[in-house]
Amino acid sequence: MPTLDEKILHSEKLLSDLLDQALAGDGPARVRVAWTGGKDSTVALFIWKMLVEHAGAGPVRAVTLDTGCKFPEVLAFRDRMTVEWGVDLCIARPEVSLEGYPLAVDPLRCCRELKVEPLKKALRATRTTHLLTGIRRDEHPDRAGRLESEARTDPDHTLVNPLLDWTETDIWAFHARFGLPHCELYDRGYRSLGCKPCTTLPDGQGGERSGRARSKEAVLSALTGLGYF
Repeated sequence: MPTLDEKILHSEKLLSDLLDQALAGDGPARVRVAWTGGKDSTVALFIWKMLVEHAGAGPVRAVTLDTGCKFPEVLAFRDRMTVEWGVDLCIARPEVSLEGYPLAVDPLRCCRELKVEPLKKALRATRTTHLLTGIRRDEHPDRAGRLESEARTDPDHTLVNPLLDWTETDIWAFHARFGLPHCELYDRGYRSLGCKPCTTLPDGQGGERSGRARSKEAVLSALTGLGYF
């Protein structure tokens, strides 16, 4: 199994090649990180940020989904790091009103209207050609077969997944090595952060995403097909 150092080099090479491609074309302004404020996408954002700034091609750009039912601690962390890291952040919000909205009743509808549709609108508005994620193969069975580069439509863009072969331990080891900040909810025992209605504190008996609502986890493959990462 590759060491963390080898995984870092592989991820950096993947993103460095993407940066070279962007600099030879329209520039990195149309490359954004899908930043949730979670531990994994923060690593992806940090690596991309270092490469972009080293090339003198900043600021780093990201897109984030504000469904209206995120943990306030996640939003506070996101806002603080946006300023500290100088992130050009596009915040995608749903057009539907949450007043009386049946949150988490139908997870497919809920995620489509609160996440997928706002994400697509944001990608169109920012003319994003490449979207970088922090997803990993080992965090969910439906992500085991994902590729590092995936062509997407509606709108046309390429999904780039540089951390696919990292583990949860790798992520935290990287955080420790480079002194990356993280949302305080992790210190309280959360291992995976989603919207409040679909995320609970895990009991320590399950896997990394055991605190996520099972109904939402069951439709992850369908959400990916609809355009989610």
